[in-house]
Amino acid sequence: MNDLIKNIDRLHTTEMGIERIKRNLSIETDDVVQWCRAKILNEGAIMKRRGKNWYIRMDDCELTVHACSYTVITAHRRANPPRRRKAE
Repeated sequence: MNDLIKNIDRLHTTEMGIERIKRNLSIETDDVVQWCRAKILNEGAIMKRRGKNWYIRMDDCELTVHACSYTVITAHRRANPPRRRKAE
């Protein structure tokens, strides 16, 4: 179990972060932090720590969480990866 999962109860964001996450992901939720927790705890979530941040990829979005403060900094929709062409 990684530090992010161990400290999931410390996850939070700022007022500006709430608006940014809602805008970037086009979500209509009253509790952005709880929405983010659910995404992070999803079995399909891929978590990688790079430097001072955690990057969590799942479904069609990516969350960025500060590794020391557990602040959700931002979230973005992921572009669909290019499809490989079948060899003919």
